[in-house]
Amino acid sequence: MMEALIHLDSSILLFIQDFIRNDILTPFFIFITTLGNSGFIWISISVLLLIFPRTRKIGCMGICALIMSLIINNMILKNLVERSRPYDAITALVPLIHKPADFSFPSGHTASAFAAGCIFYRKLPKKIGIPTLILAFLIAISRLYLGVHYPSDVIAGMFSGIAISFMAEMVINASTVTQKKIKEGV
Repeated sequence: MMEALIHLDSSILLFIQDFIRNDILTPFFIFITTLGNSGFIWISISVLLLIFPRTRKIGCMGICALIMSLIINNMILKNLVERSRPYDAITALVPLIHKPADFSFPSGHTASAFAAGCIFYRKLPKKIGIPTLILAFLIAISRLYLGVHYPSDVIAGMFSGIAISFMAEMVINASTVTQKKIKEGV
């Protein structure tokens, strides 16, 4: 079973490299993946939301989701699974960006994109929420296009990020209720 998954993952990456990569898409996907570096775009959106009282709680949810994603995906799961990057295992695969130094599973870019993006999609008006979710999908696709993650890394990152988005929402909602009770002297 695992061997079939590895073969499928490899075949998809080589298909992308051989039939989809081109001079127009490459700079676009390099730019998209750069937005996700260190959660930059998601941190920026969250901080912007913190400025306005109406969206402050959503900004807190975004920050909480990013911190949870960092801990769960980048600090725990990557080091437990220790999956090598695809370009180390597939000799014909050529990465289009610098080779990340950490492990491959799950995709941290994808996990943080979906952790924050799903919160913004659920909590903000759709004219803002839908573009953030589209950006999360584009960041996920960019990791495949650039040859730095297996498809299963990206899928795991998506599921992890979605789950973390709900956990972060619950944490912030619970802390808000607790703070309200403390203020009321209950």
